[in-house]
Amino acid sequence: MKTLIVEDEFTSRALLREILKRFGVPQIAMNGREGVEAVRTALEDGAPFDLICLDIMMPEMDGQEALRRIRTLETKAGIDAEKRAKVIMTTALADRNTVVEAINAQCDYFLVKPIDGRVLLDELRRFGLIPQA
Repeated sequence: MKTLIVEDEFTSRALLREILKRFGVPQIAMNGREGVEAVRTALEDGAPFDLICLDIMMPEMDGQEALRRIRTLETKAGIDAEKRAKVIMTTALADRNTVVEAINAQCDYFLVKPIDGRVLLDELRRFGLIPQA
């Protein structure tokens, strides 16, 4: 599984990396701008990401804007909704407006921090990205 973790906070980044490393070494981006560039490069190389874990609150470009740009890149690359990367938004903010904005930007799942590894793995199984337990 080709994974991108876009997270500015060290502890959350380390936790996600630890949970996901057994399924392939995750690529790391420190903010939304780096995340969008990583997706652009992967698409140009013909090796798109299967999973993107995307924090909402980051410097330079927040996760909501990054997700909109990522979905635009995928569309321009001719990737339909069924084959695009699964995006899990992560945040400490679980208010209704934040969740609705993430859904409108076409995220696939929303995790509230602190991240529960079991919930994350359950979603990856539901997406068919990892084998059933």
